Amino acid sequence: MLLAKSLVVGLTLFLLYQAIFTAPDTFLSWGHILTQAGQSPLRYLLLLTALLIPVNWGFEALKWQLLGQKLEPMSFGQAYRAVMVGLTLGFITPNRLGDYAGRVLELRSRQRLEAIGAIFIGRFCQLVATVLAGSGGLLYFILAFGWQEYPAVALSLFILLLTLCVAMLLLLYNAKAMVAVVAAIKPLRPFVPYLSIMGTYTSGEMTRLLWLSLGRYAVFLVQFILLLILFEVRLSPLQYLSGVSGTFFLKSVVPSVSLISDLGVRELSAMYLFGLLGQERLQVLSASLSLWLLNIAVPSVVGLYFVLRMRLARKGVPA
Repeated sequence: MLLAKSLVVGLTLFLLYQAIFTAPDTFLSWGHILTQAGQSPLRYLLLLTALLIPVNWGFEALKWQLLGQKLEPMSFGQAYRAVMVGLTLGFITPNRLGDYAGRVLELRSRQRLEAIGAIFIGRFCQLVATVLAGSGGLLYFILAFGWQEYPAVALSLFILLLTLCVAMLLLLYNAKAMVAVVAAIKPLRPFVPYLSIMGTYTSGEMTRLLWLSLGRYAVFLVQFILLLILFEVRLSPLQYLSGVSGTFFLKSVVPSVSLISDLGVRELSAMYLFGLLGQERLQVLSASLSLWLLNIAVPSVVGLYFVLRMRLARKGVPA
């Protein structure tokens, strides 16, 4: 397993290097792009993108508030703090696994470990939103670049995406079935008590979670488009939507073991899809890295404040 993870990380870094740094004037070009963005009359878009950061994580806090009510009463402020702690602890862990530990530690309930199932449902719901929107984005590329030359392949991909969307919705609204599958696998049975909460959410609650996930997704999407415009990626509204949603889709479904918040997969996906639309790789890369910096790196640093407060509280020191 360690060897496989090392190979995936190495391959990701190699592909990024090949895609970006093989040209001798790359750093000069990149410096010029960043300078232009800083002097652009559209630089206010960076501030607007930054102002959407608390909105993004606010949607996630609303989701956690709804999910956590099954374990203990929770205010929006408490939910937001738990999300920030999870964000910070998950920053350097593959697939953000530290997010589970952060949110569990913030709970006062004795049934803390049962929160694992609630966190999983929240993440799965966000994945469903990404797949639903991303399938629409990829459909644009299928029709634009594959339908005329490879109609059979394009039709097969369309059917595959449709099947995937239906399957994920069925799983989301039948969480008890997921628990039953885990219970049927003998080595996984000890985890059933921690996942059983998944089956307690009603269809109405799942629908609310899905809408909140779509709201958070929309914030991400708008942020990415604003940054693309700032870095002079000029496309039609449909191409912006298709490129960004397709990028998020590939980032979510492609296995990743990056040690820094899946950094790399999104960048490769964005450069490939926007490359099909005739855009320069460095401009797309600049927007993608800026999105990561604003939504993950900066909030993770801010979240350190909540992590320190949590540690002080555990020691009995007023925070």
